[in-house]
Amino acid sequence: MNPTINADPAELAKFSDLAHRWWDADGEFRPLHQINPLRLAWMKELCSLQGKDVLDVGCGGGILTDSLARSGAKATGIDLSTKALRIAQLHAMDAETENVQYREISAEAMAQEQPGGFDVVTCMEMLEHVPDPASVVQACATLVKPGGWVFFSTLNRNPMSFLQAIIGAEYVLNMLPRGTHEFAKFIRPSELAGFCRRAGLNVMHTRGLSFNPLTQRYWLNSNTSVNYLLATQKPASLPA
Repeated sequence: MNPTINADPAELAKFSDLAHRWWDADGEFRPLHQINPLRLAWMKELCSLQGKDVLDVGCGGGILTDSLARSGAKATGIDLSTKALRIAQLHAMDAETENVQYREISAEAMAQEQPGGFDVVTCMEMLEHVPDPASVVQACATLVKPGGWVFFSTLNRNPMSFLQAIIGAEYVLNMLPRGTHEFAKFIRPSELAGFCRRAGLNVMHTRGLSFNPLTQRYWLNSNTSVNYLLATQKPASLPA
């Protein structure tokens, strides 16, 4: 592993080992399949995807990337897990998804290669798995065009999120494999907003994501105590 790459080898290995299960809607990635329509609908409320160049950072097996392409975007998914990307590419071929491509490259390297290259950038459920999340946020800000949107989703860091996202989801309900998350890597909304502002992004909207274990339903609301999403926008032009 290149020491300059902003990635944790243990995290990459963890998700590589599960790569073959990405598209099993009843397997370890079931929560991602369940929340994907909610995330996508919220993004489409805020900006158009039709015909837009969209980058999905930390795409994994391509659950969101594939949906972005099917919503009319020209979608590119990037990740550092070779196995996950292979699964994403195979699924795109099998499902005959058009206008989607995948690359094994870091957000930072992509930012150097294609600054201002995308209308929309998404970075979902990824920041809590990297050593330096602020670096990824900066890369996303560099990658988006002026006036473009950058969407983030991650986990808040507080006692409630520890109980629900780790104890509840991983040990009680077995919704996720044990060890999926590390509490110390969770990011408070104020911290993520700070990363965004320092990267030159304006925080426009915040939404929470809640789950009812009895009904097995997810929904978006204003409660950001556990899972939350941030919609940010790059200023169309620099102030005079």
